Amino acid sequence: MPLTPEEPQIHESAQGPRVTPAASRTAQTPRPVPGPRPAAVPRPGRPGPSPAAASRAGGAPRPAPPAQRAPQATPGPVPAAPTAPSVSAAVPQIQLIPASAEGALDAAEEAVDLLLDTGRAPGDILLFTTGDPHPWAAHELSFGEAAYWALHDAGDDVFYADAAQVQRAAGRPVVVFAANGGPAEATAAALPTALTRAGALLIVCGDPQQINSVLGTGV
Repeated sequence: MPLTPEEPQIHESAQGPRVTPAASRTAQTPRPVPGPRPAAVPRPGRPGPSPAAASRAGGAPRPAPPAQRAPQATPGPVPAAPTAPSVSAAVPQIQLIPASAEGALDAAEEAVDLLLDTGRAPGDILLFTTGDPHPWAAHELSFGEAAYWALHDAGDDVFYADAAQVQRAAGRPVVVFAANGGPAEATAAALPTALTRAGALLIVCGDPQQINSVLGTGV
């Protein structure tokens, strides 16, 4: 069943921050062209880069080795080896922010700002766009592909990428996905992979009907 939008706020929990739906946006404010940005310089008013704070859960704990037994004169029943408890892989929380294609990028930027304000490190966040690239992505790409992906590999700031590059991007605790235009097929192809890149939280900004049809479940 589709998720009923809640009052806009963010909660930090064991599952990660929770970003609740905001009102749909119908118009996109023109964005200034960013100037040169020194590498790893903290944003004004934002916490500086810190080591990644979340590692993904997953995999079963290794059982302790069985105690060594003394030799027996006569063979007896062999006790069964201890088995590891079943542990399911961590499933990231999904939050939907309803927005039009024109307002999805603005909604995604607001979500990133709220995440930073509530204590998320910039290096914890990855933002994808399906339509026009984020201005920072366009700016960093102007220095070449090698320099652009070096920023991704450094992992000390928010990284902005086209959804077409979702396969190349490494996972991070929080993934923000802005369905801000482009072919519907691009969203359908990239969104499921974006979910696998999110360690704790996937925030999707876009049309709820489209998002639900892609993920195959109500969010």
